[in-house]
Amino acid sequence: MKFRLAEFKDIDEIMDIITKAQNYMHSEGIPQWTNGYPNSDTIKEDINNGYSYLLEQNQKIYVTGSVNFEGEETYDNIYEGEWLTHDKYAVIHRIAIDMDYKSSGMSTEFLKEVETLSKKKNIYSIKIDTHRKNKSMQKFLKKNGFKYCGIIYIKDGSERFAYEKTLEK
Repeated sequence: MKFRLAEFKDIDEIMDIITKAQNYMHSEGIPQWTNGYPNSDTIKEDINNGYSYLLEQNQKIYVTGSVNFEGEETYDNIYEGEWLTHDKYAVIHRIAIDMDYKSSGMSTEFLKEVETLSKKKNIYSIKIDTHRKNKSMQKFLKKNGFKYCGIIYIKDGSERFAYEKTLEK
């Protein structure tokens, strides 16, 4: 498996994975990733900013996600709880696995790569959020050592459950 930054040539394959994930969430009644979000413009912006990462093997992409180390404005205020740490952190957004490989362990491998990348940057916290109805993501996060911290509100005012994982130094 290879963990790398995405390139513009990867956009179609990334969007195929995201579309499958959107369809899955819709079929499960999860009102997340709706109204054309995320779209190819979102992914292009992630690539331009150096945030878009992939996990691939034999030139097939299995997992995609946005990872940045610049903070997240919507995480400045958390309700009904608190963050575990208040130091620098990595943020993961738009993580998705090719649904044909759900439960394969590849998403966990993606998280491990993000942890390694974070430690290389002397960052020992990873934060992420998800919709309250996205039970499969919540289960995945808990399985991978993330702790529920409270509620945040994204830019459109929608509520999200906020999670954080601290990494050993």
